[in-house]
Amino acid sequence: MPKTWLAFQDRPKYLSQDIQFKAIAPKDMAFLSELYRSTRWQEVLQAPWSDEQRIEFLQQQFTAQHQHYKSHYPTADKLIIQKKQCNIGRIYIDRDDVSICLIDISLLPKERGQGLGTLLLKALLEEAQLNQKKVVIHVENFNPAYHWYLKHGFVQMEDKGVYQYMEWYPSNQ
Repeated sequence: MPKTWLAFQDRPKYLSQDIQFKAIAPKDMAFLSELYRSTRWQEVLQAPWSDEQRIEFLQQQFTAQHQHYKSHYPTADKLIIQKKQCNIGRIYIDRDDVSICLIDISLLPKERGQGLGTLLLKALLEEAQLNQKKVVIHVENFNPAYHWYLKHGFVQMEDKGVYQYMEWYPSNQ
């Protein structure tokens, strides 16, 4: 069985022991919805809606996304990221024989820009390198993370309209 960085004994040493992962559960839906809202709030500020309408719209979008992930990635690891036992984000990863799909990674606003996302991505790339698998991701066109992925060795493979399909390849050992 391939090694994964999510198993405690396999975690890279640079991931602080303060960082833990737990499988999402029904009781986590409120947190996950709020997290989603925090990643999309600036976008919906452009609409001539009340905050209540924005919240309702984002709840509908979160529910649709959640259902999509459940149906299209039924065996994926869907995890809450915790720091000192407090929920701070989510990471969803699907693995098959040849690739690792980073479905989603999101952090609360106060946790962004501090390097945790980079550490998590590096850990995932380390796993992929170890297991000689490519890493794939879909990134929305307007997402500033697109350039972050390029910086970390991802290559744009296909323009899918709203999304860019990107891949990262392990070096040959």
